[in-house]
Amino acid sequence: MGNGTSIGRVRGLGSAHEGVHHWLLQRFTAVGNLILVLWLAGSIVLLPDLSYATVSGYLSAPIPALAMALLIVSTFWHARLGLQVMIEDYVHTPGNKFAAIVLLNLAVVAGAGFGILCVARLALGGAV
Repeated sequence: MGNGTSIGRVRGLGSAHEGVHHWLLQRFTAVGNLILVLWLAGSIVLLPDLSYATVSGYLSAPIPALAMALLIVSTFWHARLGLQVMIEDYVHTPGNKFAAIVLLNLAVVAGAGFGILCVARLALGGAV
């Protein structure tokens, strides 16, 4: 007796049921990024000049600082989702895949953390 047909070997395995959630998260972060980038572009256009003092003064207000922090988080989260799909599709060795995803998560957390720290320093009136 053989292994049967190709469909017989995979029947009953089903999907992991993770794809729809991942796809929706990527679309939600894309919409959030679009809205927040439009806000950022509009804010930059409305500033009188683009000197460091003007921009840092603008970002020291609570609403712009919050919107900028949300933009940072949403952008890094969106990038992580897309790069995770690339890693899962193109890295086939389980150990390499695990290492790549761990490095990706570390890079995303470090980048987003640094961005939020910079915005917090501006918002709280930290040193220049």
